[in-house]
Amino acid sequence: MNVWMTIGLLVISNIFMTFAWYGHLKLQDVKLITPATPLIVVILISWGIALLEYCCQVPANRIGFSGNGGPFSLMQLKVMQEVITLIVFTLFTVVFFKGEPLHWNHLAAFVCLILAVYFVFMK
Repeated sequence: MNVWMTIGLLVISNIFMTFAWYGHLKLQDVKLITPATPLIVVILISWGIALLEYCCQVPANRIGFSGNGGPFSLMQLKVMQEVITLIVFTLFTVVFFKGEPLHWNHLAAFVCLILAVYFVFMK
């Protein structure tokens, strides 16, 4: 149960994180904000979204960490979070920023991250 709860919270957390970091760029495209919108306003919007990210990230780490009775070491949690971040970011880019192409080197990087997961979970 803790495995899936941790992974689910990490996925949700990374969705919020990606929108907090890059969503304002899309908000310009759909004219909800403009390049003239004061930076402090954009930062405050991003912080509001990032608060939701932290509301999922912190419990995911607490539930998942072996020191708290969870199934994952600290290194496993971090590598898993990075892979989830890359997957969520890639989907976000492909869906919302259709002009950003994927290249062979991006796929090579994915393979390297998958190998990182393999090695960090290897006994």
